[in-house]
Amino acid sequence: MDASDRGSAPAMTPWEGAIIETTGSLVAYLNELPASLSGRQRCAVDTEADSLHSYKEKLCLIQFTCAGRHVIIDPLRVGDLTPLLDFLRDAEVWMHGADFDMSLFKRTFDFVPPTVLDTQTAARLVGFRQFGLAHLLQDVFQVTLSKQSQRADWGRRPLPPVMVEYALNDVRYILPLADRLLGQLADVSRLEWFHQSCAAAREQVLNRPAPDGEDAWRITGWGNLQPRGLAALRALWHWRNGEAERLDRPPFKVMNNEPLLEMAMAFQSGHEPFLPPRFPHPPRRRFFQALEAVEALPPEEWPKRLLKKRTSRHPEAERRFDQLKAHRDRLALEMNLDGSLIASRATLEEIAQNIEALPPLLPWQQGLLLPAVESLRGGDQSLRIPAGPVAPASVREGDGPASVL
Repeated sequence: MDASDRGSAPAMTPWEGAIIETTGSLVAYLNELPASLSGRQRCAVDTEADSLHSYKEKLCLIQFTCAGRHVIIDPLRVGDLTPLLDFLRDAEVWMHGADFDMSLFKRTFDFVPPTVLDTQTAARLVGFRQFGLAHLLQDVFQVTLSKQSQRADWGRRPLPPVMVEYALNDVRYILPLADRLLGQLADVSRLEWFHQSCAAAREQVLNRPAPDGEDAWRITGWGNLQPRGLAALRALWHWRNGEAERLDRPPFKVMNNEPLLEMAMAFQSGHEPFLPPRFPHPPRRRFFQALEAVEALPPEEWPKRLLKKRTSRHPEAERRFDQLKAHRDRLALEMNLDGSLIASRATLEEIAQNIEALPPLLPWQQGLLLPAVESLRGGDQSLRIPAGPVAPASVREGDGPASVL
């Protein structure tokens, strides 16, 4: 990254805080951005959706900043967003908590920018334990963000000024925060870890399978039901979602999952499920029709329980797991990291079960774990912390991330 792309923001322009509602305005904004001396534009992106207010979540807002010019792009009004996607194709794109935004881009445009860097990932890799954007901006810049519009309806138009300001603040500070975190990553020799982690996160979004529509009704707790109760749960889940679609509101605003499970359990036990009186006649009629259909369903058409195959760790695997976890935790303490960044519990269990084959790991994670794994493969009962980049003493002995700001 060219240092000339950093520093103080340029003077205010007519675009500052603008809401872009046409493709022509979008093209004009992008064309008026000053050229990057490094040859590659550097921008920050955030998104807002209406998952709390609509049946089908849709992209409602794109907050965008480049060269100090913060704007809101309205995808509900702009007819063709191809110019923006083309811009992002060649840019260095920063996001915070990028998984949601990348997933929304993929679902909406079948596109994810080739280079996405995440300030949340950077913060975790330098030791922050509270890595939400609001916490980071308070810690790093002593900036307090309002949470007033956090659960607002981003599909409403026109947007009131308070929501516009809230949305702009979600990108206004990302690039300055990125610069600060990049400096800290360099200080602890973890820039390569950061780039590997961001690239892997992008690949995960690109390769994530679509939700299984057939089994979407198997909500948390379904395993406590027998086939008759499962048939009721499936029918009631589809009834609830049908009502949500009719009303164009999220399913949880029609009924939470917990009452669905309670109703399915009651039906399984031979009792009539209780539907709260707040439901008017048409959805009540459809509710009881759904249950009548379950009553008429032959048992061979009830859903199967799909019991998971249980695997038990043998004593040697238990010992290896304990050794690996202790080793990981020592490394995490030494490096001022959350241990799950090095390897999750599930990953350690997988390694312990089959010490001869490592699960997919990032190169930096493998570099930290492989010496311990090789020691266990050789039957070595004592594990040493491998050589590698660690935080300087000023970080390890200070008050956490704030000591290196």
